[in-house]
Amino acid sequence: MHPVFCGLMDWMLIGKALCLVAVLEGLAYALAPRGMRDAAAMVSRLPAATLRRVGLVTMGLGAALLYLLSH
Repeated sequence: MHPVFCGLMDWMLIGKALCLVAVLEGLAYALAPRGMRDAAAMVSRLPAATLRRVGLVTMGLGAALLYLLSH
């Protein structure tokens, strides 16, 4: 396949992944709006260092799972 099409397909896959994230997040808000509001309030009270650690761990787990699923 031509390299231009391979690059375009990569961007299409990234776009599809972002759309899936939006669908799942929207589903959470649609099914449990009060729970999402409570979770946002709880997260807003956490220290920045804790949020950073949670973000890094989540990112690492997601990258590891993505790697395992693609190889």
